[in-house]
Amino acid sequence: MSKVQRALISVSDKNGIVEFAQGLSGLGVEIVSTGGTARALKDAGLAVRDVSEHTGFPEMMDGRLKTLHPKIHGGLLYRRDNPKDREETEANGITPIDMVVVNLYPFEQTVSDPAVKFEDAIENIDIGGPAMLRAASKNFKDVTVIVDPADYMKVLDELKSGNGETSGDTRYYLARKVFAHTARYDTLISQYLNRQAEPDVIFQPVLNMSYTRISSLRYGENPHMKAAVYREPLYSGLSIVDAKILQGKDMSFNNYLDSSAAIDLAKEFRDRPTAVIVKHNNPCGVAVDDSISQAYKKAFETDPVSAFGGVISLNRNVDEATAKEILTLFVEIIIAPGFDVAALKLLSGKPNIRLIELDITKDVTGYEMRKIQGGLLVQEKDTGMIEDMKSLKVVTRRAPTDEEYAALAFSWRICKHMKSNAIVYTSAHQTLGIGCGQTSRVDSAKLAAMKAANINISLKGSAVASDAFFPARDGIDVIAEAGATAVIQPGGSIRDADTIAAADEHNMAMVFSEMRHFRH
Repeated sequence: MSKVQRALISVSDKNGIVEFAQGLSGLGVEIVSTGGTARALKDAGLAVRDVSEHTGFPEMMDGRLKTLHPKIHGGLLYRRDNPKDREETEANGITPIDMVVVNLYPFEQTVSDPAVKFEDAIENIDIGGPAMLRAASKNFKDVTVIVDPADYMKVLDELKSGNGETSGDTRYYLARKVFAHTARYDTLISQYLNRQAEPDVIFQPVLNMSYTRISSLRYGENPHMKAAVYREPLYSGLSIVDAKILQGKDMSFNNYLDSSAAIDLAKEFRDRPTAVIVKHNNPCGVAVDDSISQAYKKAFETDPVSAFGGVISLNRNVDEATAKEILTLFVEIIIAPGFDVAALKLLSGKPNIRLIELDITKDVTGYEMRKIQGGLLVQEKDTGMIEDMKSLKVVTRRAPTDEEYAALAFSWRICKHMKSNAIVYTSAHQTLGIGCGQTSRVDSAKLAAMKAANINISLKGSAVASDAFFPARDGIDVIAEAGATAVIQPGGSIRDADTIAAADEHNMAMVFSEMRHFRH
């Protein structure tokens, strides 16, 4: 690598470019530029050579064609230690370009506007920029390429200390960064065009993903595992990775998992103040009430032991009364749309509690992805709802009462957020017993009843939701013995007749949802 003598600069994001170009000029670097970038640099008093002057060919087609020229790409691809390359460039009047500073048309920002016109999106697909970036990056041995304004000062400092040269390690780092950037750019274009062409096709034949790392995490689920958190492109739903953290330590891998689960569940309830407590990705308490403090208090009552060190998600602002209730227990995270001044003052006394400000009333978008051996499973998020419980098929002699219907509606919304096999006992406004993650449904029913009994919570008159069908009557017998009087389950077992008969024997009301909520 010889000294940088000529730099081609063409950027859409002009932040910091004038200062960087001034630094290059001060080192005697000739600047070649295009369009708006050239004007900005000239307006700053810099000597700039237009690309059209460098190539001897005018810009055409409203700027679509300007850098796609042998004098540009030959100058970038020319291998300085290759005699044949040197001979051919000299014979064709091609001069070396030692540095490329390019960032691309703002395609992502353009298509993030729901009202964007298709024609405008197409015009924001950069062609010359990626071509120059790729050419320069391929020849990183001789060419320095910069796509990120955050690297301007690093490169400028190295040029100053290195007698006008950059190191091989720096050029390699910058080239790798470019290929990641252009791959992401092409992925966004592909995703957008596929959505426009086939809006009803959820899963395209090729799944391109381009997530941007936000930060490395201290460790993964366990301390011996490395981990990082990435941002999903063009995501318009709830985003825990971009939420405002008002206080507390950095988020961990498990913090993110539990927070996401708590948010997903809390968003099921919008009409009334709702509190959700999550531990190890499962709810351990959910309640609604007229005040958020009472909702939290009731959610906590479901399982005070498991709530220790849990994640709390609330769909209303945290007020002073709620903060006082929460501070009676050690918790990891509180997520809410906002925090009143008095609540913040109280909670600041526990600076390790992470306070996250996030509007959880927004819809959740996107898909769920799970890595498997040699592949990836992708599915829609489970947004299945039952708007009218009374529209469901009553399979027992007795239909649910109005109060039981309300409890069934509450329990059904919760069970889909629990690990299978899921059984939840509730009233119309509060979880009473939760059993999940067991290998048999009857064990989940027994576990939930046992946990309720351990803290003297009565299950008499409760409703039960089961995420999938009862395979035998033993589960019905268990929940009836515990005190439940109504149950909602999908149905569909070859032994449905047995479970219906069991429910009738216990004078229980049972409805079939005909919808399953497995969560493995």
